[in-house]
Amino acid sequence: MIVIKIELWPLGFESHKKEIGRMLIDNQGGTDARGDYRVRVLRKGTDKVLREGEVKNYPRKSYNIWRLVCRALKDVFPEEK
Repeated sequence: MIVIKIELWPLGFESHKKEIGRMLIDNQGGTDARGDYRVRVLRKGTDKVLREGEVKNYPRKSYNIWRLVCRALKDVFPEEK
């Protein structure tokens, strides 16, 4: 599982950090070269799922993790361009 956690550090102070977002990306199988993933966006500070989506047939050996995150975001927020 990949966990993307977004924190706010007021005035740059880590000691005052607050989590303001979290996304989970679960490997759902595929092949060595290509994978399928389940994507969940959680409500701040809870395990409640706000949005759910998927990334299918992702070329995991060809691209870095940020492209997977980008595709996950595009799937769960299709209204954004």
